[in-house]
Amino acid sequence: MDQSSAAGVRTLDLHRLELRYASLRLPDPPAITRLARSIAADGQLVPCIAVAGEAQAFILVDGYRRIAALRYLGRDRAEVECWPVDLVQALLGVLARTHSRSFAPIEEAFLLRELISGASLSQHEVARRCGRDVSWVNRRLQLLGGLSDALLEAVRQGQVSTWAAVRILGPLARANSAHAEQLLATLRTTPLSTRQLANWFAQYQRAARPVRERMVESPKLLLEAIAARQEEQVAERLRAGPEGEVLADVRILEAVGARLKRRLSAWSSPATPLPTAVTTAVAALQPALESLQRHLIRICPHDIQRDSSIRPDAASAGPGDTRDQSALESLA
Repeated sequence: MDQSSAAGVRTLDLHRLELRYASLRLPDPPAITRLARSIAADGQLVPCIAVAGEAQAFILVDGYRRIAALRYLGRDRAEVECWPVDLVQALLGVLARTHSRSFAPIEEAFLLRELISGASLSQHEVARRCGRDVSWVNRRLQLLGGLSDALLEAVRQGQVSTWAAVRILGPLARANSAHAEQLLATLRTTPLSTRQLANWFAQYQRAARPVRERMVESPKLLLEAIAARQEEQVAERLRAGPEGEVLADVRILEAVGARLKRRLSAWSSPATPLPTAVTTAVAALQPALESLQRHLIRICPHDIQRDSSIRPDAASAGPGDTRDQSALESLA
């Protein structure tokens, strides 16, 4: 049934609207400000959607940002499209319209969970009645999987973005719930941008356990230390000039060669030959090394030995030696 075909638009006082699902919509102050400017200039162009409630009240189904914008402007009345259907059908109708509406995926997940747990509908029934497929319903519900009530509340209050909840705090909670709770508490008072949080999580995944403890306690301090070190490295490269860059690259090559030699020696044995993928990759590396050697001989023929034994043992590389160990320990 098309709800709008039998619905009527009415002007209602705001106090007659029951904001039952306000907690399922994410706060977006910039969007509300833009909407308020639009309403102030052109009026409320799109009516809210509600269904009849108790005692001459109406349950607001859609239009929570419009109501917030009207209140921001000091208005006390709203244009409301009253659907003559029950509440469950109204929620399904709103979900069917999300193709063209600005619902965040997690907001759709909240509505779906409300229908499935509150109205006792199956995923198949919800998908059929809102014109979606079951995989869409399942993907939306998976956004809420593994997220604690405290984390969901932080998302609702706008303290944590949906991206941070799903991509950072959710996986972190599954691996270490204590660290996730501590990070969430820190983000409430010291917010991080999406880029900062992604950088922090990448460093966290590579860090040793003692370092992770300090990273969770002071995430912003670690990010500032990393930024300072990166700035220092840039300054060092500028001071060193092209000569310093070449020397750094040579030392990196020496260290990588030594590390590859150790790993291949430790792995290879007559009983356990190297996998085909490894031998193929090593064989493909040989022409590149020969090309580099020929180029070096052509550039400085009097200074490079032609037997390719420039250094007896690349493992003796000094300042440029790079180990598998992360530099986070020193930063933390």
